[in-house]
Amino acid sequence: MEDWQNGGFGLYVHWPFCASKCPYCDFNSHVATSIDQARWAEAYRAEIARVGAMTSGRVLNSIFFGGGTPSLMAPDTVAAVLEAARGAWTFANDIEITMEANPGSVEAGRFRGYADAGVNRLSMGVQALNNTDLRRLGRMHSVAEARKAFDLARTSFSRVSFDLIYARQDQDATAWRAELNEALAMAVDHLSLYQLTIEDGTVFGARHAAGHLRGLPDDDIAADMYLETQDILGSAGMPAYEVSNHAAPGKESRHNLIYWRQGDWASVGPGAHGRLSLAAGRIATVAERTPGGWLALVGENGSGDIEHELQSQEDLASEYLLMSMRLAEGMDLGRYHAKGGALDSRRTARLIENGLLELSDDRARATAAGRPLLNYVLREMAG
Repeated sequence: MEDWQNGGFGLYVHWPFCASKCPYCDFNSHVATSIDQARWAEAYRAEIARVGAMTSGRVLNSIFFGGGTPSLMAPDTVAAVLEAARGAWTFANDIEITMEANPGSVEAGRFRGYADAGVNRLSMGVQALNNTDLRRLGRMHSVAEARKAFDLARTSFSRVSFDLIYARQDQDATAWRAELNEALAMAVDHLSLYQLTIEDGTVFGARHAAGHLRGLPDDDIAADMYLETQDILGSAGMPAYEVSNHAAPGKESRHNLIYWRQGDWASVGPGAHGRLSLAAGRIATVAERTPGGWLALVGENGSGDIEHELQSQEDLASEYLLMSMRLAEGMDLGRYHAKGGALDSRRTARLIENGLLELSDDRARATAAGRPLLNYVLREMAG
């Protein structure tokens, strides 16, 4: 039951509201005309107190405000959440407190208030450094606003990251290379770089099905962009520490490392998923998705969760394999075997022979050649 300590303990807070729904987004986000911030703050406080009673005595390594668009939260709401967390757990001396934010002028105006509340790391959803593509992606900010917000964030927070999406419509490897160099020139120390994926149930999904989403790069061009990314950011001292995340040494997202290293995290807010190691075993928690439904459950039942599922040993081993192998550091084979996991020696030998996997220092890691083929590598490792 103490295996989770190898990954740490965090708190995820889901804010479900956005000013508008982006056409590529399949996250649990909702557009609302009015939000009762005081009611939301009280519900978060109640949920944190409930989960805190289940996990008393733990040291909290990180807090992550995700969404949705958490930078639509009032700073007082953020402060209330952090006060509740401080009452539920002991904060690590170097606790990381991250907030996702849009780089619009309205959100940027709240940065100082968030920093005063205790947020020390900002993750900005820039997505593109090209106004035409920002409009295509449904983003409400311009490149100029993003740059201004980034500069402001650097004066308010000790660590700032931002996201970019590649393999966009009519984008080629040359354009992506120029955009990456522009991003690096902004003195960023963490970048999350995601290939555009077309998800069912999104506006882009419907357009693509109807044949109206033209100009998407083919798989070969997207693969070239991925390889360009590894070369450029590796040379700039920001190698990939996870498939889609790059950072200067010491600037990795500690909260996300908890997920990938199979630590524990409490989760509060609509649709939030958590993992908690308790006396009965490791529990997977799922909260009610709809904002109104979640608030009602918290008020009426004293819990916004709708599922508490005990994970089997097979689940634990499989989850650890799938998550840890996304990391450049790879998987701790001792932990994997302790969870009941076992590698197929024949399949593993073939992966090593083909230059896709390496085993050393009691760890398994995908090689540079293996990372673009990680799904295949994982299928082979899982048998």
